[in-house]
Formats: sequence, C-alpha cells, structure tokens
Amino acid sequence: MGKIVLFMHMSLDGFAAGTKGEMNWIHVDQEIFDFVADRIAKSNTALYGRVTFQMMESYWPTAADQPGASKHDIEHAAWYKTAHKVVLSNTLDQSILTNTTVIGKNYATDLRKIKQEVTGEMLLFGSPTAAHSLLAENLIDECWLFVNPVLLGDGISVFKGIKERQPLKLLKTHVFSSGVVCLQHEMKREN
Repeated sequence: MGKIVLFMHMSLDGFAAGTKGEMNWIHVDQEIFDFVADRIAKSNTALYGRVTFQMMESYWPTAADQPGASKHDIEHAAWYKTAHKVVLSNTLDQSILTNTTVIGKNYATDLRKIKQEVTGEMLLFGSPTAAHSLLAENLIDECWLFVNPVLLGDGISVFKGIKERQPLKLLKTHVFSSGVVCLQHEMKREN
C-alpha cells in the first residue's frame, strides 16, 4: 500500500504562499536541490492540485532542453517525465495528458483506491488547496515541510481548516546552511 506525503515549503508562521499566491520568499539553493533530488528519486508518483500541476506542466517537460539548464533542471525534468502524475481537478481533460491520472469529485474514494494499488509514496508537491482537502479526508500519511526563516503575517495557510487535534510523530529533521529546516512528520492515526 502506498502513502501520501505532503512535500511543501512554508513560512515560520505557517503559510504556503502569500495572500496573492506569491512564493518569492521561498529559499532554494543547490544544497536544498540535492537533498530534494535524493528524496524524490525514491518515489515515482507525483500528486498535484490543478493549479500547481499546470504550473509544473508549463516548465518541467522542456526545462532540461533550455540553454543554460541547471543540474537541478536536468535531473528533475528527467524524473518528472517518468513519474506518474495524479491531479485533483474537475476541469482537466485526462485524454490529452501523458502519464497522468485526473481525479475529480470523488477524489477521496479514488485516492484511497490508488493508495491500495501503488507501492511506495505519492508526493504531494505544494498544492495547498489540495492539501487542505486531503487533510480533511485523513489521506495524508506524512509531511515533509521545508520551514523557511521568514514571517509572512498572512497568506495561504498550510493547515487551513483543521477541525480536530491531529497528533504527529517527528521522524527526522534536517537543517540547511541557509536556515531552512526540513521537518519530517508522520501522521499518527488514533484508533
């Protein structure tokens, strides 16, 4: 059985993006790229909300072919091309997409079925609105949060709409030289 891992940058005060979706405060450098590349190489399935998927589709399929493509662009573009993509959307047409499964209204039931069929992990990249929906349905199994040393004051919350206590178990931490801290938590299921 597979598991869903939330893979997201956040501000120290808990936001995934600014009030208008801005993410120019996120710190990424070669050290973080190398850490992430090692981590995602262990997975072959990416999970996105529609907005994040469209942003990724506009960049990654040709990123490695661009003049001056970085090591990260080349490596991640290769992974992106082979990874199976699962997208939460009520409007995208799956028939025109390659190596992609689109799930809509019945996303919770469909994701539970996919989790039964997949071995390994499905990485939910960014996609705060999708994360809110999956958290509400108790579908996220683990969180990899890259906490950036910045306070936004307001924005799109990572954990919006949490209605009840959700215990977490800290599995690992990693501190980058930039001050970004990766926190790996497992969602503890209470019986």
